[in-house]
Amino acid sequence: MTFSKNESLCKDELQVWQLKHLKETLLRVYHLVPFYKKKFDEHGVLPQDIKTLEDIAKLPFTKKHDLRDNYPFGMFSVDMDQIVRIHSSSGTTGKPTVVGYTEHDMDIWAEVMGRAFTMGGVTCQDIMQNSHGYGLFTGGLGFHNAAERMKIAVIPSSTGFTSRQLLLLKDFGATVLTATPSFALHMAEVAKAEGYDIQKDFKLRVGFFGAEPTSEGLKNEIAHIWGIDYHEIYGLSEIIGPGVACNCKHSNLLHIHEDHFYPEIIDSKTGEVLPEGTRGELVITTLTKQGLPIIRYRTGDITSLTRIPCRCGRTIGRIESIVGRSDDMLLINGVNVFPSQIEHVLSKQEGITLNYQIIADKKGYLDKLEIDVELDEHLISDDVSYLGNLKKELQHALLNNLYINVEVKLVAPKSLQRSEGKATRVVDKRAK
Repeated sequence: MTFSKNESLCKDELQVWQLKHLKETLLRVYHLVPFYKKKFDEHGVLPQDIKTLEDIAKLPFTKKHDLRDNYPFGMFSVDMDQIVRIHSSSGTTGKPTVVGYTEHDMDIWAEVMGRAFTMGGVTCQDIMQNSHGYGLFTGGLGFHNAAERMKIAVIPSSTGFTSRQLLLLKDFGATVLTATPSFALHMAEVAKAEGYDIQKDFKLRVGFFGAEPTSEGLKNEIAHIWGIDYHEIYGLSEIIGPGVACNCKHSNLLHIHEDHFYPEIIDSKTGEVLPEGTRGELVITTLTKQGLPIIRYRTGDITSLTRIPCRCGRTIGRIESIVGRSDDMLLINGVNVFPSQIEHVLSKQEGITLNYQIIADKKGYLDKLEIDVELDEHLISDDVSYLGNLKKELQHALLNNLYINVEVKLVAPKSLQRSEGKATRVVDKRAK
């Protein structure tokens, strides 16, 4: 397997690269982005004060609301005649966050996505069905443009229209699938219902999945059902889109392209930088972007970071799969609970599926947690005692893992709403 020189730099070489580009980026934002000049001045720090990578901790954080407050183009560091692409997130809590790309940024995006494809062994001989959404979101076009540059044939199927997706997947002979994990699982469910033999009717061999936290159990189930290698890809629009990190065939940890995106792990409450290997909130500083350079962006994603070299030969840092989001974490009677912890428990239990919903509510003054989980459609039992024991087993396993009592409700197969994009796993009724 081949990979770029920067992916295998020794520690000293990588740090020299990172510091050089960090200093250039700080000068860029201080002189070209009024928001950052004001922010740096308020914190009493200047670009020239950053002399080592550790000094990055002196710099202020950037948060999502900063992008919204500077809507639409106030965070850009170039004139609009240099911007060749604009994306934005949904504005469900106000104005959307807007991101802009120069031609140079598009090259960087294609480069890191190309690295991800290489990790999966994808070549110009492959056909890729891209079932991520196109449009203002970065997912679909991020995969599409990089694949075309690598001369990979792309089927731009986008998301939804599951029966048509399956028809194209079979008739066009795609060997690569990109989608959210929940949609990949939904496609497999529909394929079985429509009479496809998944192992014989499709030619898939590898898939790239992301955009939502996913347990090892769900990854293994998708890999098994489709008979493919599962690669997790991580990204976010504010940084570049998909392609910030991806796992290779030798590890479940995701290689983060830290020659372009400098990672830190912090304590979400205190902002303190945590030691390597400690789980906390991922913070990213872009090192090479021109259109929208970002300093110490708080992603809200919970993970850990290691710089132990991988067996594949890459020396860049690796992060674990996103455990959850700091803002999606449920606090149940003083205990932190992440949806991925629950999914991990469910994935080990026979007789149920990984279609589930977590409901947080109040019982008097106390919090209560309920999990509605679908029974496996192949489970042939209406034995009340069997179902009762299954429920008890699940509640006991959840108690041992979460250290809180959880009410489990077993529901009929296919009774929970399906998702064609990111799955809605959590319903918190307490605020209501």
